[in-house]
Amino acid sequence: MNDVLQYLPIRIVSKVVRGYGRGSSDLGIPTANVCRENGDFSTSFDDLPCGIYWGFARIGDKNENDDTGCVYKTAVSIGFNPYYGNEKKTVEPHLIASSTDERRHKSTCGETILREFYGETIRLSVVGYLRPELPFEGLEKLIEAIKNDIEQSERLGAGTDIATIEERNWVKGAENVSRKSVTS
Repeated sequence: MNDVLQYLPIRIVSKVVRGYGRGSSDLGIPTANVCRENGDFSTSFDDLPCGIYWGFARIGDKNENDDTGCVYKTAVSIGFNPYYGNEKKTVEPHLIASSTDERRHKSTCGETILREFYGETIRLSVVGYLRPELPFEGLEKLIEAIKNDIEQSERLGAGTDIATIEERNWVKGAENVSRKSVTS
């Protein structure tokens, strides 16, 4: 885990692209998949450490008429999704609406459904590590683990420590991604 901590926070500005569609259809937990080809990453995409994380995300710029520009707490999967056996690494944040938002419990398993974000810019800060990727035995076990990740992400994202506040503010702002020098 110490190896993972040297990468945090991970900052990403990219476009939202279509994934495999399993987040919404299989799991009831849609994700805003990050484009690996045209993004700005604080750590190179291939070096991003696999695992499940928490952080903050914003889609687009501030718009008073809809949710564009809102900062959401997020549970993030970085890796190969061992349950599905992906061959390509993905970054898949699930944006979490507040508990009072009517969209918060709309999915088939009671999680957030916002809208489709394809082609829009995403600002993502991966703030903390939750757990490693695991090969679950059955879809129900996977969903249970993800729901736990979402609960932890909500709790940790409410933190008032300096690092949490700085990353929430970075997502809210317009500052560029700065590259990190990571030593092994």
